[in-house]
Amino acid sequence: MRPGTSVSGRFSCLFTFYISLFTFYLLSLHKITHMQQNIRNFCIIAHIDHGKSTLADRLLERTNTIKVTEGQMLDDMDLEKERGITIKSHAIQMEYKRDGEVYTLNLIDTPGHVDFSYEVSRSIAACEGALLVVDATQGVQAQTISNLYMAIDHDLEIIPVVNKCDMPNAMPEEVEDEIVDLIGCKHEDIIRASGKTGMGVDDILNAVVDRIQPPSGDESAPLQALIFDSVFNPFRGIIAYYKIVNGSIRSGEQVQFINTGKEYKADEIGILKMDMVPRQELHCGNVGYIVSGIKTATEVKVGDTITSLSNPTKDAIAGFEEVKPMVFAGVYPIETEDFENLRASLEKLQLNDASLTFQPESSVALGFGFRCGFLGLLHMEIVQERLDREFNMDVITTVPNVSYLVYDKQGEVKEVHNPAGMPEPTLIDHIEEPYIHASVITTANFIGPIMTLCLGKRGELIRQDFISGNRVELQYAMPLGEIVIDFYDKLKSISKGYASFDYHQDGFRPSKLVKLDILLNGEPVDALSTLTHVDNSVDFGRRMCEKLKDLLPRQQFDIAIQAAIGAKIIARETVKQVRKDVLAKCYGGDVSRKRKLLEKQKKGKKRMKQIGNVQVPQKAFLAVLKLD
Repeated sequence: MRPGTSVSGRFSCLFTFYISLFTFYLLSLHKITHMQQNIRNFCIIAHIDHGKSTLADRLLERTNTIKVTEGQMLDDMDLEKERGITIKSHAIQMEYKRDGEVYTLNLIDTPGHVDFSYEVSRSIAACEGALLVVDATQGVQAQTISNLYMAIDHDLEIIPVVNKCDMPNAMPEEVEDEIVDLIGCKHEDIIRASGKTGMGVDDILNAVVDRIQPPSGDESAPLQALIFDSVFNPFRGIIAYYKIVNGSIRSGEQVQFINTGKEYKADEIGILKMDMVPRQELHCGNVGYIVSGIKTATEVKVGDTITSLSNPTKDAIAGFEEVKPMVFAGVYPIETEDFENLRASLEKLQLNDASLTFQPESSVALGFGFRCGFLGLLHMEIVQERLDREFNMDVITTVPNVSYLVYDKQGEVKEVHNPAGMPEPTLIDHIEEPYIHASVITTANFIGPIMTLCLGKRGELIRQDFISGNRVELQYAMPLGEIVIDFYDKLKSISKGYASFDYHQDGFRPSKLVKLDILLNGEPVDALSTLTHVDNSVDFGRRMCEKLKDLLPRQQFDIAIQAAIGAKIIARETVKQVRKDVLAKCYGGDVSRKRKLLEKQKKGKKRMKQIGNVQVPQKAFLAVLKLD
């Protein structure tokens, strides 16, 4: 402003400056609001093997996000490629151009197996919509229904897609009828697609833009970002993945994790493509990552809220439910000195798999280890495989079991995960075991064998519904302990792979359970102890003894294998000793010389039996899994 300018001139200049500043603010606010209106967050939910990862490849190709060089690009773990299943949820950002507008599509590809349903629940919490993918050759399956109800509970917009319509045995009309009955949509709302040929991909992208609502957060509010996943990087520390619910985040600003109370500097933020792409600022509704040099695994919790230190929010976001492990097993290092390495490996693995829980425990036979909680047997198998491949940890896993509520005669209740932690039978009033509400969907010609299987597992039929054609849904109340070992494998075998199975926990019920101990030469092996129903105990104990007889290596003394309930022995097998022929050198002479050698050998065997140890191989601990 020049010297000598009048007061009115100065006022006019200041007024013009503030008007232009306000206009710039409105334009930038409009631009940000416009950006938010063009964001769509959605996930893909489906049963296992319904082609969702292949369909995701076609979406990535169509939006020119990546060049697809092999199948299932988002399944980047070796285990996922080998088994052909999705184990981890994978987030990726796509840009879709339509009518001169650029839409940001954040896709989360989710697993389909029942054991990884927690991954699905976390993905749903970070989305506004979901593609419900159903195989045109198989129809609606049990896990499809389970994931659908989870999405509806979170008020997600459902876009039904019938996949694999190019297959010669596809039944799109029948499958569409099932979907209409299931969610009450119209036939014209269902998109026919093929992940193999790319059919219907444009229709899916247009439906995502038109039907799914943009994020509803407030850009001007304090920062609130929900952590839905995290991963450990040996060079950069722990990287957290989040969705911004309100506000915005900038690179270099100070942030706080509300749940843990820890404060960090956002060294790097960005969006998730096939690799992490850095950005200076991320706005409301977006999905991204944060690198802040965190080294301690316990400082990042899935479901936590990130906020800014300069303008903190008062309330944390209501995250998703805490995970409830279904199956428990002991995990022990082969070498005792690897105990701390195993702890560190489990902590890092828990970052990437929040459904894994663990706590320290000790065993007489196996030393120090951890009691781990899993969502199912496949989850347990995958965790053991990942410990071996990613952390080079060689471990022994004990027989899986479930948790029980034990009521003593004073009326107190104790939760028991391990048969070794059971009180004395004289102190127990009663035991309650966890029950599940199981849903089995199959064709009518397999109803008989499946009902026989469920009744053999102490199942109680709740209801039976015909879905469409010859497809039937059977609902059972069953003890969880009966299905954790071999139920799923047997169900697939007797239904020739056509039955699908899903379940959710349904409280505890009183049951007549007994602790079955396995004794080797009179010494109990706590890792082989199990809790079983009293009606099955004798048969189960006998089969365990027979199996162990085949698995234990022969020693230079007899090994007595016994199954016992308390002080009562209910079954016994003997592994015969390896006997050296001490009479080989006696080719003649008096019989007293032979007797003397035999008596000497007998005393040596007796002494050896008193001080000898029986080494139990790893396959013996899992023998219970293979019982017919």
